[in-house]
Amino acid sequence: MCNSYTPSKGLSLLQGKCPRCQSGKIFKSNATKITKFTDMFQNCPVCDLRFEIEPGFFWGAMYVSYAMTTGMMLVLGALTFFIGHDPDFWWYISIICGTVILSTPLLYRYARIMMLYFFSPIRFEEKYANKIS
Repeated sequence: MCNSYTPSKGLSLLQGKCPRCQSGKIFKSNATKITKFTDMFQNCPVCDLRFEIEPGFFWGAMYVSYAMTTGMMLVLGALTFFIGHDPDFWWYISIICGTVILSTPLLYRYARIMMLYFFSPIRFEEKYANKIS
């Protein structure tokens, strides 16, 4: 009997792993390196999957990022309203803009990762996954 490990799609997405093998990293460094947060591998280091499956594929990530940012702004605005008991306008601007600016590296990365996982034909294939014996 072969003991193979089938990773969790959600956990692999959160960790920024390849959607086909769910082992290889998509980005070269972590998001805290502010000058390197956009550096992506061209191909998966484990299964050699080309991440940009067609020219301009990641242009769609702008729409995903826009949706994530809009949702985050609505939640932050509502929280500011309820927790701060409707504070001055500048509180809203400071909290929302500050959070969006600080979360830009994560929004950029997760928009691209979500494009790969949800809007591409790439699916998990066990033959590319790392096996645990």
